[in-house]
Amino acid sequence: MEALTMHRLLVVDDDSDIRGLLAEQLGRTGYTVSTARDGAEMRHALAREHIDLIVLDLNLPREDGLALCRELRARSSTPVIMLTARSEPIDRVLGLEMGADDYLAKPFEPRELLARIRNVLRRTEALPANLEPLAMRRAAFSGWLFDLERRHLVDPAGRVVMLSGAEFRLLRVFVGHANKVLSREQLVALSSGRSYEAQDRAIDLQVSRLRQKLGDAGGLIRTVRNEGYVFAGVVTLG
Repeated sequence: MEALTMHRLLVVDDDSDIRGLLAEQLGRTGYTVSTARDGAEMRHALAREHIDLIVLDLNLPREDGLALCRELRARSSTPVIMLTARSEPIDRVLGLEMGADDYLAKPFEPRELLARIRNVLRRTEALPANLEPLAMRRAAFSGWLFDLERRHLVDPAGRVVMLSGAEFRLLRVFVGHANKVLSREQLVALSSGRSYEAQDRAIDLQVSRLRQKLGDAGGLIRTVRNEGYVFAGVVTLG
């Protein structure tokens, strides 16, 4: 068994049997595991202790996993692996779009979940220290206001510009690391937690779409040849 550094996991599932099973099996491999049955208990756990990764069920009472994942992504970069009894591709796409780092359909082998947990934690911790996500609630640049709590992007005329989940996460990375050249690998890791493959140009398409959403301010996102991108602007964080 690979050595673990006592990572603390939070399992959020309304099924007490699943919570107990995962807490027991993940605990055997060296993780410290807390559990929650719904969004309210999840928030209490996050306020009470540091959590390194959240295993989040999609089908929860009152607040579903997608809504909770969106809330988590607006406030923190804690990795999320989403569980669901549904296996349709659209559910996977929605989960990843809301900010989940990985996705696993029930029923699943606990060993597969363990492998995914290890992979996500490994990718997250491989980020350079100077690129750790910053804690921020608002960012202002060139007359624009980016409200991360409300997930609103407001243009200089006061109009709200809608962003997809991927665009939101990408802009959060850019404004949080303004004037730093970020490679494609770093942009993918910071915005999604997933690994980058050289033939995958999805990040370039996301940058292009974000530039379009920003209009004239899109020019702040500059391409650095053979290196990546830089958000070259004055950003005020709040």
